[in-house]
Amino acid sequence: MRGLRYPVETILEYLAGGDSVDDLLAEFPDLEREDILACHEFSRKMLAAKSVHLTLA
Repeated sequence: MRGLRYPVETILEYLAGGDSVDDLLAEFPDLEREDILACHEFSRKMLAAKSVHLTLA
């Protein structure tokens, strides 16, 4: 993410654990709000790309 050494997965784990964007910004001062939102958008796109649509027979 933006040349920083924070794995996207780590940021998403913090968010899933209940931390807010503001919590993460306080914990990791070199992150910007846009970095965290980019992680969220990346995960959304990955889930959408991997979704499987089943048809009922």
